[in-house]
Amino acid sequence: MSSVAEYTFCETFEVTADVKRDFDEYGYILLRGVLDKEELSMIEQTIKGSDAINKHLYYENEYEGKKTDKVMWSHPGTDVTGMVSRSKKIAGIMEKLLGGEVYHYHSKLMMKEGGVGARHVWHQDYGYWYHNGCLFPDMGTVFVAIDPCRKENSCLQILRGSHKCGRIEHRPVKQQYAVDEARRVEIAKFCPHHYVEMEAGDVIYFHCNLIHSSSDNTSDKRRWAFLTAYNRASNNPTKEHHHPRYTPLHQVPNSAIKECTNYTDMDGKIFLDLKRDYTIKTNFQKHDQA
Repeated sequence: MSSVAEYTFCETFEVTADVKRDFDEYGYILLRGVLDKEELSMIEQTIKGSDAINKHLYYENEYEGKKTDKVMWSHPGTDVTGMVSRSKKIAGIMEKLLGGEVYHYHSKLMMKEGGVGARHVWHQDYGYWYHNGCLFPDMGTVFVAIDPCRKENSCLQILRGSHKCGRIEHRPVKQQYAVDEARRVEIAKFCPHHYVEMEAGDVIYFHCNLIHSSSDNTSDKRRWAFLTAYNRASNNPTKEHHHPRYTPLHQVPNSAIKECTNYTDMDGKIFLDLKRDYTIKTNFQKHDQA
């Protein structure tokens, strides 16, 4: 494990000038121990107990015989997962890293079961979001490890500092976007390839242009992760699409997570529906024809 851009969370943690410098230099920070066992248990209880979450699980296309179950929603809501996405230690930290007011762009669960979880090809999140009318890469993702993430069960892989290369051309690969491979190989000569191994409750905050991937889960252990994407309020998308335009985010204190008793009411989240949210497929088709 690397100690580059790595910190340990406590309730007095602040995004200092050094923390912000690491984010700007490397494209991420890794913060250990952001969520404790009780908070992780509450998230898992919500996932398993919500009919709405289970109803909206999907996978796009199997990737070489493997698949990753996913569920995605537009607004945080008032359940446990919503409190996590609205908390100061998640949204508040990302707001300071991005340097301005943020709003909830979307959240998702990525559920890679042991032996069957599919890879995610090398890509930038802005490779997707660019096509949604987001003019500036003032965006980022917070990846919360629900389970331990290791090489063998598909931990996140990054090219450290690759966000400085700007947006790279992407091409559709089995309902995913992949960065131009020849260019990625050249970038990797300057931006070190790093396996981000994490314990449950660790969190990585990363820039939307950081090139990253994850492998197939070939182990016998699942790898569940909860991700929330944020967009700067000043970067309001120029067109309607399957993620929301600027919607004020009402942040809550960290204590709101454990105080939350809502495990089942998902009202207001607006789950992704592949039949209804046609702009996902439209973006792929347009890009494929370009």
